[in-house]
Amino acid sequence: DPLSNLHKAVVSTQSTGEEQRRVVQIFKPAKNVMQSGTHGSHKWRIRWDTQERYENPLMGWASSGDPLSNLHMEFSSAQAAINYCAKYGFEYEVIEPKPVAKKVKSYAQNFAWSSHTRVVTK
Repeated sequence: DPLSNLHKAVVSTQSTGEEQRRVVQIFKPAKNVMQSGTHGSHKWRIRWDTQERYENPLMGWASSGDPLSNLHMEFSSAQAAINYCAKYGFEYEVIEPKPVAKKVKSYAQNFAWSSHTRVVTK
């Protein structure tokens, strides 16, 4: 099981068991606003709360000694992510996605000739 191997690797890097007390956020990412597609927005992800970060004095990069700070795991459903957290004893918080109100748009409306959509240019 690749998830259990990943979990063993993460646990071995933090020997204090500190990662067990951290809160995991389970969320569904929003779609990319720069693209019209919805790729990547149908899976659920988990991320650990970020521990302290600092600015690297040599290069000026944001650095962290926390191996979980950049770890994002994807699951097919929220229940699968909850099961993972329950299996390994993580506290979790589920962030439900906001409902999306879709507006019905038609390209033909750009050329409609009705008094409701026509704009007088005088």
